[in-house]
Amino acid sequence: MIVTERPEPWHLRTRRFLRATDQRGELVRGARFLRRLVPGDDTPGDPLAPSTGRSSDRLARLLAEAGADRPSATRELGLAAVQAWQAATRRSGARPRATSGITVLFTDLVGFSTWALEAGDDRVLELLRAVADVTGSIVTGHGGSVVKGLGDGVMAVFADPAEAVNAAYETCSAVSVIKAEGYLPHLRAGLHRGSPQRVGDDYFGVDVNIAARIMAAADGDEVLASGSVVDELDADAVIARPRRNFRAKGTPKDLRVYRVVPRYS
Repeated sequence: MIVTERPEPWHLRTRRFLRATDQRGELVRGARFLRRLVPGDDTPGDPLAPSTGRSSDRLARLLAEAGADRPSATRELGLAAVQAWQAATRRSGARPRATSGITVLFTDLVGFSTWALEAGDDRVLELLRAVADVTGSIVTGHGGSVVKGLGDGVMAVFADPAEAVNAAYETCSAVSVIKAEGYLPHLRAGLHRGSPQRVGDDYFGVDVNIAARIMAAADGDEVLASGSVVDELDADAVIARPRRNFRAKGTPKDLRVYRVVPRYS
């Protein structure tokens, strides 16, 4: 008896051919190169990127996770399409794309946690909404962008360090006149200029941590800025007083920190 093997069904042969083609090194490299040429943020689908709730972000995550253990030209082209779509629909107040020369701002309400324990959720939320509204308006008015809310503060980024200083000072002043029963809001702010790594709509790295540490050392209604910010400012546009003996965990030993106040003509 002669036994002959049955030919493989055409749909299985086609699927194997398409998969092999999709994983061909030259096609994958070409797709990745094309993706680098596409304008916009090249990190859609990155697990470190915060969830924004946008449909395009959810699609990017699905594409990034699909067959993540093997190269895929189709996946790279799909992510490039999402990247192009997000670039085309991003609003005009987009965050700085450069990875150098970004000024990071952190703010925080002094004594907020103690008051919030007794104030109740309604009053707490009312105050936080008022602070967020004022902060967002001032930050965007000075060409910055709020990256994320931090409960009783925010993280924001600016391309122009002078605008960052003005926004920080004006936000502290505006928050100090907000009415809250049993609590006098006093905001503190910290600024540092450096080269944080952008991942999606967020920023990470040592420079972000330094800005947060500087903010934590400020008093209420005080704006502290590192030397990397002050060095970029017009000396006639700001009053900068050195903060003596500044020490904070996780910051360089030679970090220079100043108390800054804009000069308004």
